[in-house]
Amino acid sequence: MKNMIRIFLLFILCTLASCSTSFLDEKPLDFLSSDNAYQTYSDFKTAVNMLYSRVRSEFYSKDENRPFDYLYGTDLVFDGQPSQSSNRHSPMSTAYNSTGDIALSHWTELFKIVADANTITSRLSASSMTDSQKKLVEAQARFFRGLAYRTLAYLYGGVPLLTAEVTSVKNDYVRATKADVLKQVIDDLVFAASNLPSISSVQDGEVSNLAASHLLSEVYLATGEYQKAVDAASVVIGDANMGLMQNRFGSESTTNPGDVYWDMFRPGNQNRKSGNKEAIWVIQFETDVNGGSLVSTAQSGYLLERHHSPMVRDLSIGGVNPFRWPVSDYTGGRGVGWAISTVYFSDTIWKSDFTTDMRNANHNFVRNFVGNKVGTAYYGKIISTQTPPAGVTVPNRSFYPYQSKCTTPYHHPAGLYSNAATFDLKSTAGGTYTDQYMFRLAETYLLRAEAYLGLKDQEKAAADINVVRARAKASPVAKENVTIDYILDERMRELGVEEKRRITLMRLGKLYDRVMKCNPFYATMAGGMIPTYNLWPIPFSVIEANTGAKLEQNPGY
Repeated sequence: MKNMIRIFLLFILCTLASCSTSFLDEKPLDFLSSDNAYQTYSDFKTAVNMLYSRVRSEFYSKDENRPFDYLYGTDLVFDGQPSQSSNRHSPMSTAYNSTGDIALSHWTELFKIVADANTITSRLSASSMTDSQKKLVEAQARFFRGLAYRTLAYLYGGVPLLTAEVTSVKNDYVRATKADVLKQVIDDLVFAASNLPSISSVQDGEVSNLAASHLLSEVYLATGEYQKAVDAASVVIGDANMGLMQNRFGSESTTNPGDVYWDMFRPGNQNRKSGNKEAIWVIQFETDVNGGSLVSTAQSGYLLERHHSPMVRDLSIGGVNPFRWPVSDYTGGRGVGWAISTVYFSDTIWKSDFTTDMRNANHNFVRNFVGNKVGTAYYGKIISTQTPPAGVTVPNRSFYPYQSKCTTPYHHPAGLYSNAATFDLKSTAGGTYTDQYMFRLAETYLLRAEAYLGLKDQEKAAADINVVRARAKASPVAKENVTIDYILDERMRELGVEEKRRITLMRLGKLYDRVMKCNPFYATMAGGMIPTYNLWPIPFSVIEANTGAKLEQNPGY
């Protein structure tokens, strides 16, 4: 699948000014044009690869800010440097303005995926591909169109619904209802689930029938079709190729402290070739390879380490800083302390199993930091967020609990070390140098639990949740305690910053409720959370340009 990240565009157009009719009818076979760019299976594979690239950019690597719109402004994290800009959603009243970059960027990028997918499906019939190749390419394109429209529907509600290539200027778009958009998503994903290859036959990073079924289960939840959501999730859970990882595996399986949950986030362990049977769809990154998104000479790729790890450089204990920074250890690499864990995320949800839940072990959720600066009284000693030194307030930008899945302690790329012997990093660090789970099986269990809850079968919902909790050595939940808020808490425990949390909360219409309950930073700030923000605004520039019809704005904007 690493070939999939060596992507180049097909945007070559031919302009003919004054030619005879017969010349216009001739196919220009010696160069690419808009007419012959989609002919062979190789042409279409290149176009599909572009869809993979667009998805990676939208959700992970577009720039320093936009991928993290799926985390900021939720119940997971808050902005550690609110005075800098509204890029981390503070204040929300500025961040969610209809003229702002957040609403426009995601609208634009997601509709690019729709447009590219529509071009592929519209060009299939005239291609030279075999029928089986056409069906495969159509399934891939419709999967991505479904993914994009699902995300658009959750973020904005009803949006213009397009299922064919647009070949001329169009300025009369109207919004379809959210229900109609999701109906199209389901149609696309049902086709994809029936026609994509099995998970055992695809390359690393390629979508499979199970990726489509997993996403289909989620969308059925959004439409309230709970039995269909159960059925789609059960296809994934019951597949012989799938299983929750229960034992140590992969590149650092002998490292201690460690456990199977920790192993899942170590370099090289996300794809199925590592023995990982839990992965459903993994977004591919490669360091210092064309198209790989990551380089060892500059900040690049998915900058989760930069956002979520604390900036320990600035911690002062009685005027003494106990940490070197940046260092490839459990101080968090080159974090800058922007995405600070809410107390609800770092403490409240763990109370029942604080010392026994594997996912809360210090190597997975770091709270005990070891002083690493020689010559200070704190060298080699534990400095804990749970019992902070006198004069230190927790959380603050330089010191708070964080999930180690955002970084790679002692295993950054060689080119990022300023001193490999001491694991000191260059200023160009900050990326997360692993492939990234888009979907994995633990989430499928939690989706099915949510579906069972929708069917008012708390016993089966609890059983699915407890499969996930048993792997983590957490105590089982009693069926009477299963609510949608409990499932959201369990998603937080299992997925944390791995999840595109905004998608889940906006799918459920619970962004406002959860922020008000779990994130006092956004709940109480001036210009903070209001019910309007359960949806983003339609970008003003899109409305303004749509001169041929009225594109309705969302209420409250």
